[in-house]
Amino acid sequence: MARWHSCNILQVGASARRVWQFDARKAALSLNREQTTPAGQPLPDNLVGKSWTSLWQPKLNVAWLAAEHIFLRVVRLPPADLAETRAMVEFQLEKLSPIPVTQMVWGLHVLAAPAAAKAPAAIEGEKPKEALQTIIVVMVLRSAVEEFLGQLEQDGFLADRLEVPLLDQLQHTAGAGDGLPRHSEAPAAAWVYLAAENKSALVAWWFDGTLQSLGFIHLPAAKTAAEILREQLVQLTWAGELEGWLRGTPQWHLVVAGDAAAEWQARFQAALETPVKLVAPPAPGQLAAAAASRAVQSEPAANLLPPEHAARYHQQLVDRLWLRGLMAVLGTYCVAVLIYFVALQFLSYQTRGVETQKAGLGQSYTDAIQLKARYEILKDRQALKYAALNCWQVTAKLLPEGATLNGLDFRDGKKLTLTGTAGSDQATAIIEFNSAMRKAEADGQILFARVDSPSYSQNPANNTISWSFSCEVNRAEELP
Repeated sequence: MARWHSCNILQVGASARRVWQFDARKAALSLNREQTTPAGQPLPDNLVGKSWTSLWQPKLNVAWLAAEHIFLRVVRLPPADLAETRAMVEFQLEKLSPIPVTQMVWGLHVLAAPAAAKAPAAIEGEKPKEALQTIIVVMVLRSAVEEFLGQLEQDGFLADRLEVPLLDQLQHTAGAGDGLPRHSEAPAAAWVYLAAENKSALVAWWFDGTLQSLGFIHLPAAKTAAEILREQLVQLTWAGELEGWLRGTPQWHLVVAGDAAAEWQARFQAALETPVKLVAPPAPGQLAAAAASRAVQSEPAANLLPPEHAARYHQQLVDRLWLRGLMAVLGTYCVAVLIYFVALQFLSYQTRGVETQKAGLGQSYTDAIQLKARYEILKDRQALKYAALNCWQVTAKLLPEGATLNGLDFRDGKKLTLTGTAGSDQATAIIEFNSAMRKAEADGQILFARVDSPSYSQNPANNTISWSFSCEVNRAEELP
């Protein structure tokens, strides 16, 4: 049972579909949810549908097949495992089936052996014989199964199993300790189970605690149709007498619920001319729980779902899961692309705003650059002017007496070249003048960064010397 996570039981009615969902994770099933859906509407997908979660939480969908579509036969075979029992039933299937074997779907259900059932007495000297197992063979037309499955597919229900609720009702009725009716009350008993909408009934014949036969009868609608019921029941009785299992008069039980129970009891008593005991059937929820408990067992033999439909449903589930996975990936990709384009549009909007702001500030920036350039030019001119005046002032102040300044050349804002003449005896004074220029200050700092040594040339004609030297103004651009 641990293989399944949940089990859904579907009952299809004329006006509604009813679903019971059971939790199958533990040894005892527990009802999780019950849902009723009007006919023509799809069943809730979250209840009966399968998705990716079904891979690690497997869900079992079981549908109940209506009683009017099935044929039931009872056979008794030696005890064997399920595979061998199925092979024995299949060997005599043509004899048991009222329809061609190629046109039907069939399954089997092994009834639990009642406590009262005993093996037949063995002849003295022989080994004791084993009690035979009672097997119910369920047969249904393939066309009816395919039509029913088509209706379920329209409702959104893909069945994993097709079951017959009458099998559980047979073992659940009367609440015996071993799951079988109370045969201790009478060695022979006939149980009549009214089907849905009271159009047909299943008659089960029990003798000595063993199910001997199953047969369906048609229930006439007219209240005065006791004769029709009597004829059908007499035919079943004759069949039992011919087969040899009917011995004695059975005690009759009628399993029906609702307001019409007393009315049907009166009809059967009039048809049988004998008392009929009225028995309340189990609630649909109890049958659903019994069906779920039986279905979650490994490969129950009563499954009427054709193997090709099971394979097709499995392939549809795989294809749907792959398609949903691809759609999820595609959806994620589309969302990522959408987010990318939204972010791109937002950044483009911001870029256009910055570019617009830049275009608006372009003229102001150009004007600012021009003003700055003009200011630098004016500043340089002012610095050069004051540097030239400082050089002239220092030269005039330090020039020795008797020496003549012939030229003062101020170039590139930094280089000062002095040329002049002096008496032939004033060479020492010119050297001192050169040294004084090295130490000259203006506005509290050394005026010249470098002063070259003076050069001389003799003028014999007028007894004079010509001198010259160059000075490099110290950071002329910082001077006020």
